[in-house]
This record gives sequence, C-alpha cells and structure tokens, in this order.
Amino acid sequence: MNDFTEDLTARLEELRAQGQLRTLVPVRHLGGTRIEVGGQRFINLAGNDYLGLATDPDLCATFYEQRQGDGQLATCGLGSTASRLMTGNTEPCAQFEEELASLYQQEAALLFNSGYHLNVGLLPALSTKEDLILADKLCHASLIDGMRLSRAKVLGYPHLDYAAIERILMRERAQHRQVCLVSESVFSMDGDCANLPELVRLKKKWGAVLYLDEAHGVGIRGAGGRGLAEEQGVLADINLLIGTCGKAYGGVGAFVVAERSIIDYLVNSARPQIFSTGLPPVTVEWLRFVLARIPLLEAKRQQVAELAERLRAALRAKGLATMGNSNIVPVLIGDATRTLSVAQQLRAQGYWVTAIRPPTVPQGSSRLRLSLNASMTWAELAPLAELIGQAVARAETTV
Repeated sequence: MNDFTEDLTARLEELRAQGQLRTLVPVRHLGGTRIEVGGQRFINLAGNDYLGLATDPDLCATFYEQRQGDGQLATCGLGSTASRLMTGNTEPCAQFEEELASLYQQEAALLFNSGYHLNVGLLPALSTKEDLILADKLCHASLIDGMRLSRAKVLGYPHLDYAAIERILMRERAQHRQVCLVSESVFSMDGDCANLPELVRLKKKWGAVLYLDEAHGVGIRGAGGRGLAEEQGVLADINLLIGTCGKAYGGVGAFVVAERSIIDYLVNSARPQIFSTGLPPVTVEWLRFVLARIPLLEAKRQQVAELAERLRAALRAKGLATMGNSNIVPVLIGDATRTLSVAQQLRAQGYWVTAIRPPTVPQGSSRLRLSLNASMTWAELAPLAELIGQAVARAETTV
C-alpha cells in the first residue's frame, strides 16, 4: 500500500469513527412504497419518488403499451449517440421542451441530464466577474458548486432571512453589473419553504434576476403541479425556474424554463449541456408521458400534504423535534452516531430510513429525513412516531 492509499484509508477510518462513513447498498424496488435490501423488505422513507410514479407498475405498463402501440418505442434507441449540439438532440427532447414551455407558459425550456449538471452549469454560464450572486446558505450542494465555478462574487444570506438580503444589497448593489438571487423553493433537508413573493419583491426593487431551484417543488406543489411558484402565485415573476425530473416526475434529468434569449444563451454557454451526451430517447419519452399527467394529479398532491401534516403532529406529540411544511419531514437528533443508531433500529422494524449527517447538514444537526410519497397510507406511517421515540431513547443511553 502506497502513501496515497494509506492516507485515504486513514481518512476513511476517521469518517467511520465520526459516524459519517457511507457505503452503496443495492436496492430492489418492488413497487409502491416497498423495497428489498439484502433479502429483507422495507417501507421506503428515503426516496424522492414523491408521487409514486417511478415505482407504479400499472403506470409503467401503460407507458410501454401506449408507446409500443403507436410505434414510438420501436424507434427509440437506448442511446442518443452524441451531445445535443451534435446528433443527440432527438425528437423526444425537442418535444419535451416544447411541452414544458407550454405547461409553464414560458417562451422556452432546456433539458439537462441531471439537476447537478444543470446547477453547476447555469451560474458559471450566466455570470461574470462584475456580477454578484446572493444565495440562501442552505442551498443544495449543486448550487454551491455552481457558484464556486462562477467568476461572480458570491455571498450567502442566513436561511430564509430576507431582511438580510436587503441589507446586503444596500451595501453591494451599486458595485455590480447584475445581481442574481438564488434560492430553493422547498429545501431538501429542512423541508421548509421559501417566501417567494418576498423574493420577487426584492428582485424587482433591486433590479435582480431570480434563480429558483424547484427540485422538490415541481410535480408535488401547486394546483397544476408546476411547483411552489405556482402555489404562491408568482410563476410569471421567476426569471429562471429549475425543475428536476428525478423526483416527483419519476424519471431522470432536469430542466430550466425561461425567456428564449436566456435559453439560447445557455445552449451556447452551459458546459454540462454542450459536452454531455444527450439523454436516451426512451427516457425522454417517459418524461413526456409523465408530464401530460402531472397537472391531473392534484388528489395525490393533497394526499401527500395531509400525510405529512399528520406525521409532524404525531412526532411533536412524542416530544420529537421536527420542522418544515412539505412532504419532507425531518426528525432532528443532533449527534451523528446516535442518528445512525436510530436509523438502524428503524430498519430493524421494517422502515428504510437514512441518517442524514455532516457534511450534508451542519455539525450537531444530524437527522432522519422522512420522505413521504403518494403511495403511502397512514396505516404504514402511524407507528413511526412511537418507534422513533423509543429508538432515540435507546440511542441516548447506549451510544
């Protein structure tokens, strides 16, 4: 073993001692809320399939039957052959983007291979060294990496503290050509929501651009599934609205909807778009199939919201710390090792729960992240509060 691998081994042991070592676990999806891991079956509380579409066997069967019936699957290859600026811009990609733009009543849309690709590509493409990016400090890692790659000055404001934005802009605005306000709509670890009308007010007052990552909003929020911006009535005021296809849409990829000039500029400047092979046509056909159904799934969206509200109430009744107002229900424990112990105890009870630890969340704020979807029932969730309370008590005395 050379010095390099010895150093990495030592770092891995340090992670293990801190309760922060992660490993990949093969998972088999059984449909609905169930998964199988190592021959055991669990209720899945760690996924992002918020509407239950990705694991709905009937919906998948309908997709294949419909697309085979109209002959589209027969011509859908499993690879797109190249980047989209070469020969990878297949007809399903162009059609999906047109349908997205129509759904959002916006001029254009652009599809990327993943939300991470999109966020690390857009901010560097759109900003210069004369610009300022002002972002919520709890923004996703992909946004943080995109800001790091940009040439702009980057400042963070305390989570959901819009008065802080105003103070920063009073000091900084005159020194910068453009200002980009960056926020998620639904925050992935706390499960809480941005005040989008207030962000729109600040955008207009200070002549800024509003960049909204709706990864955890599209599909699952808004009467038509267009996200929190639709729900809060500010859809037309978002300059760049980002959505993912890997969560409520039950597929893979991500998109931005915006004015045509913005999209055209990104086609020419966003490096992850320019230098990545396009998504397979069959994958994009699934996204088109799902997109047509998203506006019709209000009953599923309401069901998930009611389950989340009921679960939060049950957790609080047991004295457990939770927060947020979305279908992401965190349970704060604090210590990483104790959180890992609680998650393992819940798995022994048949619930697949993941311990969220640093660096994903700050030190001392490790938690369970309970991710609810429309395939779940209250009968499945009802025992959780009691089981978590018992597991936390045991962890505090044994870890």
